[in-house]
Amino acid sequence: MPEYTELHAASGWHELRTTDADWRQADPALLKNLFVHVALIRVFEEYVLDLARKGLVHGPAHSSIGQEGGAAGAVLALRPADTINGSHRGHHQFLSKALGYLAPGGVDPEEPLRPEVKAMLRRTLAEICGLAEGYCRGRGGSMHLCWREAGAMGTNAIVGGAVPQAAGFAWASKQSGDDAVSVTFLGDGAVNIGSALETFNLAAAWRLPVCFFVENNQYAVATTVEEATGDSRLSARGPGFGIRSWRVDGMDPLAVHLATVQAVEHMRAGHGPTLIEADVYRYFHQNGPFPGSAFGYRSKDEEAAWKARDPLDAMVRRLAERELLTEAGCEKFLGQAKDALKEIGAALLEPLPGGKRGEQRIKPALWPDPDFVDVGIRSDLKEFEGVRVVDDEAFDGELAERKFIEVIPEVMHRRMLTDDRIVVLGEDIHKLGGGTNGATKGLAAAFPGRVLGTPICENAFAGLAGGIAVDNRFRPIVELMYADFVWVAADQVFNQIGKVRHMFGGDIDVPLVLRTKIAMGAGYGSQHSMDPAGIFATAVGWRIVAPSTPFDYVGLMNSALTCNDPVLVIEHVDLYKATGPGPADDLDYCLPVGKASVKRHGTDLTVLTYSAMTNVALEAAGQLDGIDPEVVDLRWLDRASLDWDTIGESVRKTNNVVIVEQGAAGTSYGAWLADEIQRRLFDWLDQPVQRVHGCEAAPSISKVLEQAAITRTPDVVETLTRIAQ
Repeated sequence: MPEYTELHAASGWHELRTTDADWRQADPALLKNLFVHVALIRVFEEYVLDLARKGLVHGPAHSSIGQEGGAAGAVLALRPADTINGSHRGHHQFLSKALGYLAPGGVDPEEPLRPEVKAMLRRTLAEICGLAEGYCRGRGGSMHLCWREAGAMGTNAIVGGAVPQAAGFAWASKQSGDDAVSVTFLGDGAVNIGSALETFNLAAAWRLPVCFFVENNQYAVATTVEEATGDSRLSARGPGFGIRSWRVDGMDPLAVHLATVQAVEHMRAGHGPTLIEADVYRYFHQNGPFPGSAFGYRSKDEEAAWKARDPLDAMVRRLAERELLTEAGCEKFLGQAKDALKEIGAALLEPLPGGKRGEQRIKPALWPDPDFVDVGIRSDLKEFEGVRVVDDEAFDGELAERKFIEVIPEVMHRRMLTDDRIVVLGEDIHKLGGGTNGATKGLAAAFPGRVLGTPICENAFAGLAGGIAVDNRFRPIVELMYADFVWVAADQVFNQIGKVRHMFGGDIDVPLVLRTKIAMGAGYGSQHSMDPAGIFATAVGWRIVAPSTPFDYVGLMNSALTCNDPVLVIEHVDLYKATGPGPADDLDYCLPVGKASVKRHGTDLTVLTYSAMTNVALEAAGQLDGIDPEVVDLRWLDRASLDWDTIGESVRKTNNVVIVEQGAAGTSYGAWLADEIQRRLFDWLDQPVQRVHGCEAAPSISKVLEQAAITRTPDVVETLTRIAQ
C-alpha cells in the first residue's frame, strides 16, 4: 500500500467573523466613518441609477449598491499614500478612496458636508456622465475613474485587467523603500482570469505588498460562482500561491475592516501579498436600474434575503446601539447627502427644451470640446527639451565598426548608470550571459535589484511594468523574448499600456520601453517569427522604433528612454550577428523623434523599409542595372512619428514607391503605410504603391519553406526591376 502524508498550505487561510464584542470595542470614530462612507456611496449610486433610468448616463452604469461595505471597510484601513485600482464596477472603491484622501481623519456625520467633499462628488458624477470637468475629462465615464493624487489609480473595463498594474504599483513602493501598499479590487469572474492568476504567482514570488481584494458578488452577469468554478470559496486561490488569505462577510463593514487591517500589517511588515475574499451582493443587474430577478436568473426571495443583511442598515443599527448616532441622526446625514446630490444635479442638468415635464438634459456647455477627441494620446515631447539630440550628419563622435548585439547592453548599461529609475525585466534576462541572445549581458551583476528575471507570465509582467510606468517613479524596460509573445500579453500591451494616458484624461506619462525581436530566418517557426510593426502601428498610444545599425540603435534607445510614452523597440536576429557603424565610446546621444534616414540617394524609385530589411534593400539596389532607387530607412514607424517630410520629398522626386518588409501579408506594416501614402501623396504617384512582403502564412520550421515564406534580396530585386520597366 502506498503511504500518504497530509500536506498543508505554506500560508495561512482564515475566515473572520465579528462578534458583538468587536462592535462594542470598535473605535467610535471608525464606526462613524464607516457609516459615512457607506451612506455617501449608497446615496451617490442611487442618484446615478436615477440618471441612468432617465437616459442621462451614456453607456453602462455598473451600480455598487449592496457592495458598499467591502469598499468602505477595506479603504478605511489604508493611508492616503496607499494605492487602489479596480474593475468596471468601481464607483464605491473610488468614492471611498477619494473621501479618505480628502478627510484622512474621518468625516463627522453630525457636521455639514465639507465643500471639498461636495466638489469630489460633483467631479465623480461629471465623469460618469462624460463631462469635461470629470476626473478623466469625460473620457473614462462610469468604468474608468482615476484620481492619481488620491491614490485611486484607475478602474478598468477589462475583467482582471487592472490586477497586474497593481503589482507594479506595489513593486515601485517596495523598490522606493516606503511602506505603502497596493490594493486591487477584483470580482468573482476576474479571480479565474489568467492575468490575475499570473499576478498572484508573480507577487508571491517577489513578496510584493499588494492585496488582492476579491469582491464575490455571487454573479458574473448572470452566471453563478458555483457554475463557474470547482471551489466557490474564492479565497482558496491564495494558499495555492503561498499568499496569506482571509474570507469575510462583505455585508459586515467592520469584519472587512478588521481583515484588511491584518492584511495591511502583514504587507507593511514585508511578508508579501495578501488576498481577501468578501462575500457581497449587488442588488441590481450587471448594469442599470433593474434587479437581477427582472432578468430571471435569480429570485426575489434571494434578493430579499441578502437585503435583510444590508450594510447601511447594519451601520445605522450598530451606531444606535452604541449611542454614537441615533437613527434620526443617520437619517439627517442621509438627507444631507441627498440634498448635496440634488444640488450637484441642478448644476449639471437643465430642462430638456421642448421635452415633457420633468425631462432633463446635460447642460451643453459642460460637454468636452469635440476638438479634444485626440488630444493626449501621446506625450507632447517636452521631455526632450535640453536633451542632446543629433542625427548622422551632426554626430561628431568617433565611429567604429561595431557588433549590433554588443551595443544593446552597452547603451542600457550607460542609461542605468546615469538614471537610477531604469529597471529591466523579462524572462531569463538575468542569466545565460544576458538572456537568450546576450542583449542584457552584464546588467544583472552591475545593477543588483534592477534586473528582474520573471516567471513565464508575459501578461503579468508586462502589466506589472505598465503599473511601474504609470506610477512614474521608475522607467521599465521590458523584454519579450519573441515578438509573437505580444499576443500572450495583448491585453496589457494594447488595452492597458497603450490606452491609459488618453483614457484617463491625457496627462498621465507612461514611460515604458518594450524590446522584442523578429526571428524570421532562424528556424523558430510560426509562433516565434512575427514582425510586430503592423500590429503596433494600428494600436493607439505606442511609438515604434526599428534600428538597422548599431549607431541607430544607441540613438533610438536613448530616445525611447527619454520619451514619456510607451515605445516598442524592434530588433532582428539577422542584425544581432551583423556589424555596422556605431559609436566608439559616445553612448549619450538621442536620435530625433520622427526623423527617417536616407541610406541611399536615388532618382527612380523610393524604397521605404526598416530594421534588417534596410540592408536587404541596399543589397538589392546594388544589383540593379540602370535603375537608381532611393532607400529610406524609416526608423520611426508609428502614426505620430513617421517622417512625412522625408517621405514626401523622396516621392515628389521619384514618383514611385515600393515598401519592403519581411513579415507575413496578414500582419503587414506596409498595408497601412501604403494607404497613408496614397491618400497623402496621390498626386505625385505614377502608379499605385507597390509592396514586397512575406507570404500569407507565418514562416515554417523547414528551412526551404521558411525561405519561401519571407522576403529575400531576390524578391526585392525582381520587384524593383519590374516596377522600373
